Amino acid sequence: MISIVIPVLNESENLPCLLDHLKDQIGRVLAVELIIVDGGSSDNTLALAQQFKDTNRLAVSLITSQRGRAKQMNAGAQAAKGEILYFLHADSFPPKHFDVLIEKEVAKGNPAGCFKMRFDSKHWWLRFASWLTKFSWRACRGGDQSQFITRELFDEIGGFDESYIIYEDNILINELYARNSFVVIQQPIQSSARMYEKYGVWYVQYHFWAIYVKKWFGASAEELLAYYCKHLKKPVA
Repeated sequence: MISIVIPVLNESENLPCLLDHLKDQIGRVLAVELIIVDGGSSDNTLALAQQFKDTNRLAVSLITSQRGRAKQMNAGAQAAKGEILYFLHADSFPPKHFDVLIEKEVAKGNPAGCFKMRFDSKHWWLRFASWLTKFSWRACRGGDQSQFITRELFDEIGGFDESYIIYEDNILINELYARNSFVVIQQPIQSSARMYEKYGVWYVQYHFWAIYVKKWFGASAEELLAYYCKHLKKPVA
């Protein structure tokens, strides 16, 4: 079984679209469970998730946890029944029969990986950045590409590092690359460019690069979060 873990916080706009998409794209319905982990939404995210659960035959679990994507994803993994965990953002839409594609990779001996990515934007830089995700280079990885990993390997690593409020996906990916345990599935997952649209492509790209470089030179989880909040959580004028 594949356990799809979706951390959410005030995702009432995106979550219904994602759930409908998953329902249509899953290849083996009876071999998949959805685990929606809410971090304290103040909108109707949970009500919409409950409505989907009540009106569809997919196995759906709704749980709550402390806020923070790493904490939410670890909580989802703890509740999961599957031997394969698939961590998915609420604004990322995986390809048709993504579950079957993941199972095939695991069967081939690849215990972890992601999909290549395509932004829902026609901006030339975002299209180029999307194209780069087809390659296995570490610098081309990110949480928007989603993450599958066997439960055995996830437990061996110790899950997501909860000291990281941001960059938590990359910390896990770093560990997987260090173990040479990563594959990129060559079908695209479509991810939202909403942050780029909100703040501007070059502004966001510059600060994402800055965070990557800061971590490379040893910045702490607290320093990365402070930088992110200062530059990428500010009100738009």
